[in-house]
Amino acid sequence: MRNGGTLLVESLVALGARKAFGVPGESYLAVLDALHDTAGQLDFVLCRNEGGASFMAAAWGKLTGAPGLCLVTRGPGVTNASIGIHTAMQDSVPMICLVGQVGTDMKGREAFQEIDYRAMLGTVAKWAVEIDQVDRIPEILGRAWKTATTGRPGPVVIALPEDMLTTLTDTPALRGPAPFSEPHPDPDAVAKAQDLLARAERPLIFYGGCNWTEAGRADLQRFAESSDIPVVSVFRYQDQFDNHSPVFCGEAGVGMNPSVKAMISQADVILAINARFGENSTDGYSLLSVPQAVQKIIHVHGADSELGKVYQPEIGIQSGPNAFVRALAPVSGDWGDWRAEGRAAYEAAFDAPDQPSPVDMGQVTAHLRAVLPDDAIITNGAGNFAIWSGRFIKFGPGMRLLAPQSGAMGYGLPAAIAARIAHPERTVVCFTGDGDFQMTGQELATATQAGAQPIILILNNGTYGTIRAHQERHYPGRVSGTDMFSPDFAALARAYGFHGERVERTEDFAAAFERAQASETGAVLDLVISAEALTPRVTLSQMRDAAIKAQKTG
Repeated sequence: MRNGGTLLVESLVALGARKAFGVPGESYLAVLDALHDTAGQLDFVLCRNEGGASFMAAAWGKLTGAPGLCLVTRGPGVTNASIGIHTAMQDSVPMICLVGQVGTDMKGREAFQEIDYRAMLGTVAKWAVEIDQVDRIPEILGRAWKTATTGRPGPVVIALPEDMLTTLTDTPALRGPAPFSEPHPDPDAVAKAQDLLARAERPLIFYGGCNWTEAGRADLQRFAESSDIPVVSVFRYQDQFDNHSPVFCGEAGVGMNPSVKAMISQADVILAINARFGENSTDGYSLLSVPQAVQKIIHVHGADSELGKVYQPEIGIQSGPNAFVRALAPVSGDWGDWRAEGRAAYEAAFDAPDQPSPVDMGQVTAHLRAVLPDDAIITNGAGNFAIWSGRFIKFGPGMRLLAPQSGAMGYGLPAAIAARIAHPERTVVCFTGDGDFQMTGQELATATQAGAQPIILILNNGTYGTIRAHQERHYPGRVSGTDMFSPDFAALARAYGFHGERVERTEDFAAAFERAQASETGAVLDLVISAEALTPRVTLSQMRDAAIKAQKTG
């Protein structure tokens, strides 16, 4: 006989959980007590805020393909954690959030910190459930693991009433994760898809999602290259295809390059694999008309709920991405020039003009492209600064990008910590803005305590850059609520046990980054960036002047 908390932890270990990110709470003390005995097998990573913990769990799921595990207390704990749950859902990554709940004898009275989690998070998570019988813990956990990882992966929220966790039971724990193979495509549908591609004049492969295997990624690249079809990724999934391949033509996301917009709008057949058609990857649904696009869409997804969700496909195929690309045979057609033009435009986009800034991020990212290891992991949160990590780094087959499709500020640092915990031997570089960093900067303490300290580049321009850009375009010259004061980031980093430096000139960056790489305690480099350099090709003043001119002529 043991209590529900121990049964829960035993089942998690059997499922393969290795790390749990969280903030302790009295509502799940029995779980914390059980984790006391699993050190080295299932470790609890102590975080400083539940938002940081949930970001780490979401990043773990994106990086490893296994559910990131988040443990938080009831009420304020899970409301803080909801930002990572939402991010995991929009990113389509597996995650399980275990949250304490009031005892079953108090439910429905608005007891201390009581929330109906199914009502609150039922539309944010893939599944929200409450376990109120101790004997059902293995059953619900098994279903949660399967739900989080299959179809369109996503977050599952499990509420744990306090008395259920302390109740004794002799119910056996799970033996291990059940092997669920991904759906395989109908051979006739594959043949029809290949025939439609072969008859295309301007075909395009549009891929996304996190649940690619190494073999699946290689099969997709072989098919695209042998067929000479251009490839575009959805928002923030460019790391799932070798960017050095001659068929890779860029990423469809916020601030989309004009060449990518042109390829999507001008394609006559689009093979969309493992992609949900989000707002950012369709330029506000303007590149493909809803619900019947001019382009013929072959939509392949493991979840039937994604097929026809926004666009009515010419051919809809329920299949996992890896099984589908394994079934493809090369096709041929007269579209070599179409692919070459897309590739040339992608390469040309790396030639950023000199930036009006003490530290020129165009030169910084050029240096990083030359010196980063082939297996580096790049992370970022949300803000205009993220264009440098998203558009000016080439991701080879061994590199990874952890960045939020939800546009959540504060994601980058927790994601970098999770990446260092998962792969302590790899170089992890976080791009963050001064506003973005201060959303979760306290997690530097988590990194130091866990011995998982990444390299952090703070692009410090003294403003909430994305909102400032919108202000200048819509209300030119009327700056309101976007200028910000920040601490001495280098001194703050040292206080947390990191190496810290302030970099004030472009020519000083290379040496500072070399010192950061050599540091055994991670590093924070505070890069002095001018607010004028809000985007790589349009300055803040140019935005303002264009808006004023438009107002006068309009």
